[in-house]
Amino acid sequence: MKRIAFALLACAIAAAAPDAQAADKIHTGNPSDIAWAFVPPYVGIAEGIFAKYNLDVDVASFGGDQKMQQALNAGSIDVALGGGPAMAFSVKGSPVIAVAALFGAPKNISLVVPYDSKLTIGDLKGKLISSSPVGSLTAWLLQRLSISQGWGVDGIRIAALGGFEPGVAAMRTGQIDGMMSSVEGGLTLEEKKIGKNLTDMEKYAPKFITHVVFARRDLIAKNPDLVNRFLKGLFATIAYMRTHKAETIKVSVEQMHESPAVAEKTYDSEIGTFSTDGTFDPAAVDVLKQSFIDMGMLKDKPADNQMFTTQFLPVRP
Repeated sequence: MKRIAFALLACAIAAAAPDAQAADKIHTGNPSDIAWAFVPPYVGIAEGIFAKYNLDVDVASFGGDQKMQQALNAGSIDVALGGGPAMAFSVKGSPVIAVAALFGAPKNISLVVPYDSKLTIGDLKGKLISSSPVGSLTAWLLQRLSISQGWGVDGIRIAALGGFEPGVAAMRTGQIDGMMSSVEGGLTLEEKKIGKNLTDMEKYAPKFITHVVFARRDLIAKNPDLVNRFLKGLFATIAYMRTHKAETIKVSVEQMHESPAVAEKTYDSEIGTFSTDGTFDPAAVDVLKQSFIDMGMLKDKPADNQMFTTQFLPVRP
């Protein structure tokens, strides 16, 4: 009887072993924890979607794309959600490469003016607007807006103040006429009656790739299955978000510390701009290549395979 009991116990342990196997750890990052376009990994973790692909995902947030790229280069993180313009680093020899398109036109970037401002788009000529440094995506979008109005690249003056908080402080004291921000940042300022979104930037770059997914080249070479499963989990999460608004908003509020009203407005505005399968639209890629030259990041348009790989595309969760 003891031998039978021992045999049954051994069988039970053996049967349970696959379920007890630890999930594969993967470290991911993003440039900002207050940008809604980077909320999918948090939703995927909270809803157990990555776990279905046997992944244990953690997320680190960095103060901008450059710092995040440094973390990728150092091997501190394996994959990351970042800005499309950061693909220029790959062209310059960075050991990372984009593996999927994440977010299309810059519908999540806005021009914010003071709450009581009467400014319209047509009034912006000669006005001083804060952005990230000259050569950045937000500065380039301001130049696109200026060109669209027939004012040339210098029709709007740019104050390269950098982040959100310096822009808010300068706008509140009247040192600038407006600031570049995330749409959700503008909505939060509107709730506080400090600022308001004048326009999002989609119409000034309707064909664009604002955000992509990066992976280290050595990880792709050594463990492509891990990258593939992460992408499947990520895009399964995006599909889930499209049909689970309430659950997505709940995670957004908790993660970004914004009000439910702002989270709902942001969801309604931006959810449709996420890619469904990670593929790179050739027309958007061409505009992005030209932006590298306009922003002074590259002298010539790079080849596609210098910017991204299609090894895992289209992503089919």
